[in-house]
Amino acid sequence: MANHLLSLGLDFWWRSRAAAIVRSWQPQRVLDLATGSGDLARAIQKACPQAVVIGADFCLPMLLAARRKGVANLIQADGMQLPLPDAAHDVVTIAFGLRNMESLQRCLGEIARVLRPGGHLLVLDFSIPRPPLRWLYRLYLHRVLPVFARLVTGDRQAYEYLGASIEKFPSGAEMNAMIEAAGFADAKCEPLTGGVVSVYTARRQ
Repeated sequence: MANHLLSLGLDFWWRSRAAAIVRSWQPQRVLDLATGSGDLARAIQKACPQAVVIGADFCLPMLLAARRKGVANLIQADGMQLPLPDAAHDVVTIAFGLRNMESLQRCLGEIARVLRPGGHLLVLDFSIPRPPLRWLYRLYLHRVLPVFARLVTGDRQAYEYLGASIEKFPSGAEMNAMIEAAGFADAKCEPLTGGVVSVYTARRQ
């Protein structure tokens, strides 16, 4: 709930757009990595009722929250060492989770391993927009958001970390290059909400 409030409700639209992209690929088997409380997994299942959607997360309490929300297929798993066979999925998605992995490249390599050749990757995460929105966004990210977070959640420190992690996270062409170096082709970036977040898509070679 706090994330919905702190994004001013825009996270619903971001996940809806991601789910629509996944639907266009007509997958039969989808892995939602770092699924958290299952919001993206639920959106994909609604958009792709024919698909088996599996949510994976390292954190057991988050998986329990996802189950309470109705996500049926869940596994506890480390995103950098997935307990899954090679080429087992048509699509792998990860929303607001790649940024928190200890090694982005190792995680992308694991995603490539569990995707079938020709399968698709979708990454949804925060990015830094272009000027002039960049200046306003950074003001919100580093000054307004931590104060708002303390009032809403009582945890200002977590949202101070959020701002720092977004600043360090590669975006645009840099992220596309990193994805392609992990064994993908046709990496593309679609900025949303003026570039506050971006959707990255690519095809497994």
